[in-house]
Amino acid sequence: MAEESAGPGLPHLARLEAVNARDVWPHEAHDFTPWLLANPEALGDALGMDLELSAAEHPVGTFALDLIGVDRATGEMVIIENQLAPTDHVHLGQLLTYAGGTDAVNVIWIATRFREEHRAALDWLNTRTDESTRFFGVEVGVVRIGSSPPAPLMRLVAQPNDWGKSVKAKTQAEGGSSKGQAYQKFWMQMLAELSGRQLNWTRSRKGLMQNWLAMPSGTTGITFNCSFGRSGLCSEIFFESPDPAVNDARLAAAQAKRELIERTYGGPLTFDPLIGKKGCRIADHRAGQIGLTENWQEYVEWFIACQIRLRMAMSDVFGLLPGTER
Repeated sequence: MAEESAGPGLPHLARLEAVNARDVWPHEAHDFTPWLLANPEALGDALGMDLELSAAEHPVGTFALDLIGVDRATGEMVIIENQLAPTDHVHLGQLLTYAGGTDAVNVIWIATRFREEHRAALDWLNTRTDESTRFFGVEVGVVRIGSSPPAPLMRLVAQPNDWGKSVKAKTQAEGGSSKGQAYQKFWMQMLAELSGRQLNWTRSRKGLMQNWLAMPSGTTGITFNCSFGRSGLCSEIFFESPDPAVNDARLAAAQAKRELIERTYGGPLTFDPLIGKKGCRIADHRAGQIGLTENWQEYVEWFIACQIRLRMAMSDVFGLLPGTER
């Protein structure tokens, strides 16, 4: 173990030592990708996002994207290409193929080292695209202190212009909002309830300062959401494919089985095409507001009961497994 020298009476401090990433994750697809799927916060902290990763080896044409998910703070799609090696042209090409095939907002390339030409390529892409498409480069490493377990080290090396400022501004704005803090406490309460009941709808254990909680369905372009709005509480399944035609087709498929869906659900549902927007939804509503803290447990019970019934009702239509993640 390497230690810093110290004089009499001074503490002995161990040095931070680099570990070969391949010693921790021998195989990129079999070791690193599953680890990142289970530990998205390691990457999310580096990016300033609250990541929820829902699928590994996601098909894009004849290729397989390493990881796909969402930034829970915004609901934006995130795709990730992993490379436990220095960057190369092949992976850059794959990254662009996956970006085009998924229409993702946040496109992330992870490698052990970024060659200057590839970092410059991401910078160039960020200057040539609008705010609806962002490219990030992240260097991954592993370190340890003495005989401690190895720890991941993620370093952001390429990002959109002013990304750091926008993350900081958003954090400061949320932190100053009493309503945002109330939402965070409520979602923490609900997430704890989900965990206690072993309802594996989301891997997140962190409540956000926003009026909705998005949970993956296991199918790209479909999420289960709980939210507060002007008219009260909303429990829904939301169709959010980048292709509006796909969303319309999914809603139409559900409409064709509406009688069965509502019978299984145990009550009427709103089939909302959200005219003028890309997405559409099937939802249930009730009165309520975040400020009524004495009703929070009642709201949690309602959200959970509605989601259990909704997932069961939709399972026959889209093959979504009720109460589980795939």
